[in-house]
Amino acid sequence: PPALRCIKKVVLMLAIQKAFLSGIKKPFTEVIKANIGDAHAMGQRPITFLRQVVALCTYPNLLDSPSFPEDAKKRARRILQGCGGNSLGAYSASQGINCIREDVASYIERRDGGVPADPDNIYLTTGASDGIATILKILVSGGGKSRTGVMIPIPQYPLYSAAISELGAIQVNYYLDEENCWSLDVNELRRSLNEAKAYCHPKVLCIINPGNPTGQVQNRKCIEDVIHFAWEEKLFLLADEVYQDNVYSEGCQFHSFKKILYEMGPEYYNNVELASFHSTSKGYMGECGYRGGYMEVINLHPEMKGQLVKLLSVRICSPVSGQAAMDIVVNPPIPGEESYSQFIKEKESVLNNLAKKAKLTEDMFNKVPGVHCNPLQGAMYAFPRIFIPAKAIEEAKAHKMAPDMLYCMKLLEETGICVVPGSGFGQREGSYHFRMTILPPIEKLKILLEKMKDFHIKFLEKYA
Repeated sequence: PPALRCIKKVVLMLAIQKAFLSGIKKPFTEVIKANIGDAHAMGQRPITFLRQVVALCTYPNLLDSPSFPEDAKKRARRILQGCGGNSLGAYSASQGINCIREDVASYIERRDGGVPADPDNIYLTTGASDGIATILKILVSGGGKSRTGVMIPIPQYPLYSAAISELGAIQVNYYLDEENCWSLDVNELRRSLNEAKAYCHPKVLCIINPGNPTGQVQNRKCIEDVIHFAWEEKLFLLADEVYQDNVYSEGCQFHSFKKILYEMGPEYYNNVELASFHSTSKGYMGECGYRGGYMEVINLHPEMKGQLVKLLSVRICSPVSGQAAMDIVVNPPIPGEESYSQFIKEKESVLNNLAKKAKLTEDMFNKVPGVHCNPLQGAMYAFPRIFIPAKAIEEAKAHKMAPDMLYCMKLLEETGICVVPGSGFGQREGSYHFRMTILPPIEKLKILLEKMKDFHIKFLEKYA
């Protein structure tokens, strides 16, 4: 399976790192892990205010320290008051700390221009992944042709295929249109759904916006069409919106599914079941290790809601330090507070740098013969299509691996650059891709892209 092949590549990467430590010479000086969106591991600095608040919550004695600003102390005190024994070390309610869920609801209302949000519909989760897997658990049922089908985009983030496989649900693929900047076409959704009805009961539709690994940002009309389709077919919508702050291309704008659903009127807003997800791990924060996240679930049947709370209570609660980090994402400094100017400066610096790196990556890939890269409208990855010669495809078959896996393994062995083959995400038959993150510092990214260009040209020459 693609996931297993990717694991083999990570094992090779670790073996190369171990060889470095043992003094074994390689044709490169370091391993560059461009395979995962781990911002801080790639050198991004933490947002000061977020770390200050979490530090204060972790060690409340610091609340007396003059080294911390009052607005950070104010937030820390509020969070601690919501904790058992005023300590992050206490379990929280299974749904999450009440005041943080209130802050999430306020954030959603501000983000969506006043669309109401109920804290009772908010669930704090262990990253977005935990929320996605939990919702899928309560939705999957039946057997044989009545088994739940889950529609996912291809290419997709492998969390979805893994969770679907683990639950014994049926994966239903719909393809994004690479020729039109990875756009989503409702006609393709309809084709996919109608074909799937022959072997399962399609019940769930997953959307990743902005896209991972493809980086597209869905426009308003597309989202309206998807919501209408879900309403028409009685599908439960999962909106993975963890990259909502990561929008770079001019003319592109993030629209939440919740906001568009509300604006389409009560017939839609009161009937379409929707779960949307956000996280501390991406955006400008990059706080992957805290495992903070939330989901908002609307129009869930009361009995299903009871089952969801029961299911969440099995794991008692999400990490409370991650809940605190999530609070700062949704409740940052505001104009007039002493930390505001530094916070805005740090936030804009991260996002402006990512925008520059997105354009640089797109431009440099499109100068390489045999490589095509769509505009990186959002998120933090490139997913270029690569031409692989027939001789290389034959060699890959001989080694019982996908051609783009062979390409990525050779790239790693010869340059120390670790990327993920497109076969790990899904792609149209006969096309080959890889995903790489754009997170390295800009000077290192330029060197990385030059190395990849040189490797690709040599690869084409070798297998011509």
